[in-house]
Amino acid sequence: MEQTINIEQIFSILRKSRRLILSSTVVCTLLAIIVTFFLITPQYSASTELLVNRKQSTDVGAQLNQVQADVQMINTYKDLITKPVIMDSVASKMNKGDGHKLTAGELASMLSVANNQNSQVFSITAKSDNAYTAADIVNTTARTFQKKAPKIMSGTDNVSIISEAKPNLTPVSPKKNMNVLIGLVLGVLLGVGIAFVRELMDKTVKEESFLTQELGLTSLGIVNNIADKDLIKKAIVNVSSSRLSRRG
Repeated sequence: MEQTINIEQIFSILRKSRRLILSSTVVCTLLAIIVTFFLITPQYSASTELLVNRKQSTDVGAQLNQVQADVQMINTYKDLITKPVIMDSVASKMNKGDGHKLTAGELASMLSVANNQNSQVFSITAKSDNAYTAADIVNTTARTFQKKAPKIMSGTDNVSIISEAKPNLTPVSPKKNMNVLIGLVLGVLLGVGIAFVRELMDKTVKEESFLTQELGLTSLGIVNNIADKDLIKKAIVNVSSSRLSRRG
C-alpha cells in the first residue's frame, strides 16, 4: 500500500527532526567555511585591452571594409594568442627570474581572450594565485603579441595596447559569501531529505486509525508506551509501599 504524507504530517516530520536538520545545517556550513577560507587558494585576475585598427583610408567605403576586416581579424588573433608561437616567447620572458618556472602550456591555461560583438577592442585576462603575477603575465603576453603579430600575419601592423593591466589585490575566487550560503542551503536540504527518508522507511504503526480504517482490522485496545524513567519511578514507589506495608 502506498504511503502518502499530507501537509500536517510534513510539518510534524520537520518538528520532530529539527535537531537533525539543525545539525546537518551547522555541519555543512562549517565545512563550506573551512573549504572556502582555508583550503581553496584565492585566485586573482588582471586584464589588458588591445585595439585592432589600421590606418584608415579617406574613402568611406574602404574605411568600412577595413573596420569589418579588423573585426574579423580579431577571431584569428584570439586563437593565435594562446598558441606556442606566442606562449613560448612569453614563457621565456617570464622565467628569467629565480622564481617558479611556468611552461607555455601553463601560461596558456591561465589566459582567456574575449571581445564584444562587432568591436575592434579585445581583452586578454590572466588568472593566478598572485595578483602581481597575473598582471605580469597578461602585460607580457600583450606586448609579445603586439610585436610578433606583424611578422606572423604577413606585415599587418594594426594592434595597439590601449590599457595595461594593473595588479588587483581583490581575489575573484572563491566567492566566500556565496560558498557559505550554498553550504547552509545544502545543509538544510540534506537534513530535510534525511528526515523524510527516515520517515518513509519507518514501517511502524503510529495511529489506531491506520489499523481500523486502512487495514480493516478490529482494535482490541491500546498499550501505552511508558518511558524507562517512569518505570523506574513506579518500581521505587511499589518497593517503598511494600516495605511500609510489611512494617505496618
